[in-house]
Amino acid sequence: MLCSATLSVPGHALMNEDSLARLKVLSAGILSLVLTLGIARFAYTPLLPVMQAQAGLGLAEGGWLASINYIGYFLGAIIASLINDVVLKDRLYRLGLVLAVVTTVGMGLTQDIYWWSLYRFIAGLCSAAGLLLGSGLILNWLIRHDHRSELGVHFAGVGLGIFVCAAAVEWMNVALSWDEQWLALSALGCLLLLPSWAWLPAPDRSSQTRTGKAMTDRVPDAVFMRLFILAYFCAGVGYVISATFIVAIVDALPGLEGGGNRVFMVLGLAAAPACILWDLIARRMGNVNALIAAFVVQIAGIVLPLLGSGLGLMMLSAVLFGGTFIGIVSLVLTMAGRYYPTRPARMMGKMTISYGIAQITAPAITGFIAESQGGYRAGLYLAAAVMLLGVVFMCWLKRHDPERPGAGADPAQTRENTV
Repeated sequence: MLCSATLSVPGHALMNEDSLARLKVLSAGILSLVLTLGIARFAYTPLLPVMQAQAGLGLAEGGWLASINYIGYFLGAIIASLINDVVLKDRLYRLGLVLAVVTTVGMGLTQDIYWWSLYRFIAGLCSAAGLLLGSGLILNWLIRHDHRSELGVHFAGVGLGIFVCAAAVEWMNVALSWDEQWLALSALGCLLLLPSWAWLPAPDRSSQTRTGKAMTDRVPDAVFMRLFILAYFCAGVGYVISATFIVAIVDALPGLEGGGNRVFMVLGLAAAPACILWDLIARRMGNVNALIAAFVVQIAGIVLPLLGSGLGLMMLSAVLFGGTFIGIVSLVLTMAGRYYPTRPARMMGKMTISYGIAQITAPAITGFIAESQGGYRAGLYLAAAVMLLGVVFMCWLKRHDPERPGAGADPAQTRENTV
């Protein structure tokens, strides 16, 4: 009995060590997303009305800056899809962490639209590094160490980042000007940089998991990929219009002036646990069915502001939208990692290129429409209509899903079921 207890200690210690390593890796991913997505990218949304009021930023200019940010993100997605060397991916990920802080500082040091454009462009590159390269590195680590190949916990960092930025701007608006708020957020970014850098281990180039299982790619057919890319483009349009302009939309409603940040905070709070929830839904329904459900719920979140102007309705819209948009991203990128376990950023990059095209064009179009019509209603109608088209593509996609019954077992899923 004593011998049995003694022999069990090393295994128990190994399990604790493995759990600690997983916790640190996932924490690095969460904090990196708070920095590269929350601060470097999404802080612009709650600060947009402040910059319009204090720095003379116009509606159309605000839309163009958002589009320029997405151009950087789009270019970053292309770069991510072309890189096969995991060590280079790791270096670019870490460079993105540093530049995320630098660009946030830069936004508060100028009022020149051209410098703002440069900083938003570089911030877009940083967000691609955090979202695609970082997610690929973390998913690769999870698969190699025989953990579930799911990114729900990791993507909680996006919702947390939105909430942190919205809460910080709400608090700072009382005492700080628009430029001082950018500088304060950059100081927070410096604190996030350290664990994001230190807690993610150097990547492993081997083609096997820790237990010696081979990591092989399972490439979907061409029809599946075309439909998947089209559907994700639609998701990008639905996401970017609401995510970019929601604070300005709420602030423009009669009686809700200044309420936009609170709505954005609720959106972030809903987004933080959403990816974990959609992971659980996907386990029961399958990934494609879960994506269809998320599309439908997001459409409801987009159209609710068109039905009334009460704060409660705006909050419900934020919950539905926040609870789905990042869940869609998490499910799509997790599927990419399952199909390409040896090089997950390859398919992630291709998918994000389609998402990025939507993010480049939609904000600029919406900004011009808002300026010509004096509001964002037409932009919301556009977002809802394109998302509905995305549902059609997803339903069609089901026929070509490699994970559908009878299509053969997914190696990644088979491995997960044995862990």
